[in-house]
Formats: sequence, structure tokens, C-alpha cells
Amino acid sequence: MSKNQLISKLVESLGERFSTSLGIDLLEARSGEVFKWFFASILFGARISESIVVRTYRRFEKEGLLSCKKILDAGWDGLVKILDEGGYVRYDFKTATKLLEITRSLNKRYKGDLNRLYREAKDPLDLETRLKDLGKGIGDVTVNIFLRELRGIWEKADPYPGKLVILAAKNLRLSAGRSKKEVLNELKIGWQKNRLKGRTFIDFETALLRLGKDFCRKKRCADCVVKNFCKKTKRVG
Repeated sequence: MSKNQLISKLVESLGERFSTSLGIDLLEARSGEVFKWFFASILFGARISESIVVRTYRRFEKEGLLSCKKILDAGWDGLVKILDEGGYVRYDFKTATKLLEITRSLNKRYKGDLNRLYREAKDPLDLETRLKDLGKGIGDVTVNIFLRELRGIWEKADPYPGKLVILAAKNLRLSAGRSKKEVLNELKIGWQKNRLKGRTFIDFETALLRLGKDFCRKKRCADCVVKNFCKKTKRVG
């Protein structure tokens, strides 16, 4: 089996972007859509199941609370109510406080527009720093989730792969890099050599993340969609 077959199987099976699954269109980087994905990334950044995140996002979507202004207008009590309805019972107070702090900061410093924040960023590192500076609730995980799906859309969005992507990549022998930078470069080269028509590196990276999160980390090797390619069973040719 070739790497081309591996990447094709991986992307076709697990490559649906998280933003796409929520109906968020980031292709043209419209401010409203970028904010929706930012909001969703904050939810995904918590230690909570994907199903609860999706359900909670849908509750906010139904209430029309997917903009900086609407979130601020809802207030703390309004946010807690919707978070509870979505299943964030253990994280409702903390998340409501975090959302208000972040949106207030975004509104004050960038007039509620993440594209403005992006334009003012000098480079990829400055972009990540500015996002984290919006509030205590934004850490490396949230920033990585957010920027990963804007890679190639925002030129300065170029985050290093997270632990789960690296875990999956090494299990599939797609990278032997010792640093995150080396892993990213190897994955980009591998994608360029084996890219699929109509798909992008974002889809490839998303597929690796899903593989790492749902299979490698949980040791669900027997159920893995690409188990025949894994170093634990068979070397890729």
C-alpha cells in the first residue's frame, strides 16, 4: 500500500473539517463566519465531548447568539442558561465568564472584528499572541483549533500541529520529525506529493487530528479506519 492510498483513505474517511460540520464557511474569511468559528473553537477547547460542543453551538445558533454584540447583549445569566441547555453543566459558569471577557476585549480592541485583529498582527507568532491576549480562557489548544482551519485562508495562520496530530502522524510513519516544526514541514511535503483533488492540507490535518483523538489516543486500533497502514501492523510502502 502506498502513502497516496493511505492519505486518500484517511482524508476521505476522517477529513471533514469541524467548521464545515457546523455549517461555517471560512473560505472567504468573512468576519461573521470567522467569529462563529472562533466561538466554536472556544467551546472545542474545553475538556468536553464533541457531541456536547456541537449541541451547545446549535443552541447558540438557534438563539441567534453568534456575534460579538449578541453575546454581550445576552449577559452572563443568558449565556449560562444556553450553556446548560447544551450540556455544559460542569463548565457553565466558567465558560460564560470566559465568553464575556473575550468578547468584551475583542469589541474594545478590534471593534468585534477578528479580521481586524488579523490585519494588525505582524506575523504568525504575533497573531497567536494577540488571540491569547483577548482573555485568560484562550490558550494554546483553542488557538490551534481556531487557526488550523484558517491555514491557507489567513496567510499568517500557520500553527504547529498539536499532540494528537503528531501522535497519528508518527503511528502512520508520515513523520519522523523531532520538533513540531519538523513534523509540520514533513506533513506539508507529504501532502504536496500526494494531494487529493478538491481537498486541502486543512482536510489532511483534520483527518490526522480525528485519528489521533478518536483512535490512537483511545487505543482503538481494531476499529481504526487505516489500521492496515499503522506501524503497529504494517509499514507503508
